[in-house]
Amino acid sequence: MRKSKLFILITTAILVCALATSCATTKASSGASGIESLSLWTDEAPLKKAITEYVETTTKEGSADFIPVEHRIAVFDLDGTLFCETHPTYFDLQMFLYRVLDDPTNTPTKTQLEYAKEIRETGKIPPLSKAYEKMNASAYEGMTLKEFDDFVRSFMETDQPGYANLKRKDAFYKPMVQLISYLTANDFTVYVSSGTDRFILRPLTEGTLHLPMHQIIGSDSLVVAAGQGDNDGIDYLLPQGEDLKLAGDNIIKNLQLNKVTTIIKEIGVQPVLAFGNSMTDASMMNYALSNPNYKSLAAMVLCDDVEREYGKPERAASDAEKCNQYGWIPVSMKNDWKTIYGEDVSKTE
Repeated sequence: MRKSKLFILITTAILVCALATSCATTKASSGASGIESLSLWTDEAPLKKAITEYVETTTKEGSADFIPVEHRIAVFDLDGTLFCETHPTYFDLQMFLYRVLDDPTNTPTKTQLEYAKEIRETGKIPPLSKAYEKMNASAYEGMTLKEFDDFVRSFMETDQPGYANLKRKDAFYKPMVQLISYLTANDFTVYVSSGTDRFILRPLTEGTLHLPMHQIIGSDSLVVAAGQGDNDGIDYLLPQGEDLKLAGDNIIKNLQLNKVTTIIKEIGVQPVLAFGNSMTDASMMNYALSNPNYKSLAAMVLCDDVEREYGKPERAASDAEKCNQYGWIPVSMKNDWKTIYGEDVSKTE
């Protein structure tokens, strides 16, 4: 009887040790020392070397650069940083054009029609303005949140223009998605902070980034209750079961300094990592680099690939100069990534 108990104890101890060794090995392969976790990045990529060294030193107990888990905050822009924006244009603008010009269930206003037709015919993206944001939001006025979510998901399933074998929902940059996985494996909390509407971002990122909805920050549209009428929200008691719907107006465009203020309000912790692709992300990246307590890093994705993507070399060169000016690490889509959307995806134009 004693021998039997001893055998069980020894066997259990062996299994526990084996399990601990396996977990340690798995943690090492996906953690700070696992540079192979960034397998979609070329070995010459400046960010690959910088981020792996950064993660190794900031997650190692006893290191002078150690960052407690609660302060390991990373923020990513979406369009052009994680997701296709170059052809033909931004996801939200493409959806607006479809809603106004192609959706058989919608009856657009004359102003919306003229506005959308001009964009489609000229191919020019309107300059940022409150009028542009209100026009975009107005196309969905009266939709319940459920109806809008369904509309976004349906549009996500359509083909991404300019590419073969690519749906809109899958137009994420695979190396950047891999970077997010690498950071989360090392106990960094990743947030998306985008100029795209929050209610579009949630379904769009859900199937790929797998981040909780409270970690998705975007521009905000005004939401009202179906029976609210002209009553201010502070004066209206929401009945049980009443629908909430879009009011057709925009509250805040989450770009430039607004990205910083939304981070302050919604996260409450200054980031140590920030990733963008344009000067509308500059404030967010500078905010991360200004962290007074912990070592920080910022990087900018350059749209310089004209073979696998619809790159803009002149803009990429200008952005590279901005990287030198502000101390951001440049990320070359052409030279740093082994793939963009996957080997089975190709340009058609």
